[in-house]
Amino acid sequence: MQKTPDAAGASRAHAPEPPLMNPTQNVRHWRAIGMLVLATAFWGLSFPTVKALALVHAAIQPGSGNWFTASATVGPRFVIGTVVLLIIHLLFLRGSARRRTTPAEWRQGLLLGLFAAGGMILQNDGLQFTAASTSAFLTQLTAILIPLYVAFRMRKNPGWRVWFCCALVITGVAILGQFDWRELRLGRGEFETLLGAFFFAGQILTLDRPEFAGNRVMRITLVMFATEAVIYSIMAFATAPNLSALAAPWASPAFIMLTLLLVVFCTFGAFFLMNAWQPKITATEAGLVYCFEPIFGTLLALFLPGLFSAAFGINYANETFTWTLLTGGAFITAANILLQLKPPVKS
Repeated sequence: MQKTPDAAGASRAHAPEPPLMNPTQNVRHWRAIGMLVLATAFWGLSFPTVKALALVHAAIQPGSGNWFTASATVGPRFVIGTVVLLIIHLLFLRGSARRRTTPAEWRQGLLLGLFAAGGMILQNDGLQFTAASTSAFLTQLTAILIPLYVAFRMRKNPGWRVWFCCALVITGVAILGQFDWRELRLGRGEFETLLGAFFFAGQILTLDRPEFAGNRVMRITLVMFATEAVIYSIMAFATAPNLSALAAPWASPAFIMLTLLLVVFCTFGAFFLMNAWQPKITATEAGLVYCFEPIFGTLLALFLPGLFSAAFGINYANETFTWTLLTGGAFITAANILLQLKPPVKS
């Protein structure tokens, strides 16, 4: 039976609202948001720590190429992470946790490792050819790429609230990084950084795929770390000026301490939190939450460089507090609060 125009309009007017969360879902949702904000704090710690580590490495291996420095400073995090997780699996896990890695866990862990490593490699090389503010701005375009992908896949507009929140986040990142549109040139650095943003978006979306919902967090994290360890080890061996250059940094207490700091917080802490808690919210929400990362990075850069300089004998000055930190941070925070006033329900 065909509806009359009035009946059709009434039907649309009374279309069911999206389901609301029950109390248990609401608690789990907010816990996931909090854990992912903590993950961004750990990633924010990596900004000044990685730069300090690069300065230490440059003092040990002056004249090393950018590719070798990147692989020699980032790679050990994932090699150590892989070894530690293997030991935990072999010595401490029992029962179902010891079951073989399933094909789905292999596939998800491999995808996470490839996307994460690809994004970091492209971002690192792109930084050599573009301004840091441009790199930060283009990297955070993942906040736009994810709802675009979801809208295309679902054939459904996510609504004005999501797009407005994305616009707020991008504005906040631009202010925070003091991004200047006049400096934007679509050269090698910008292209690599933008391509890296697609890789990071792929990493976030891989955790959102329903076919991976039953995967074990520790197992996919092990496969992810192992994938990145292999990629960075190949890069290190391929770009090292000689074999002794691979071993020389490990005679430095500063190099070891900074690497362990990155392993504990920025590798184990951040990626375990991401892999465990992101699947409990939507990918769109996660993309916006992850934009807190540059806020924490900027805050920690106000005092950590001076501490690292005093402890390790490097020349790394603290950054200064500016209005852009408050304003940019306010935009990013407002975007996340607005979205959480009526958060989408994870299907």
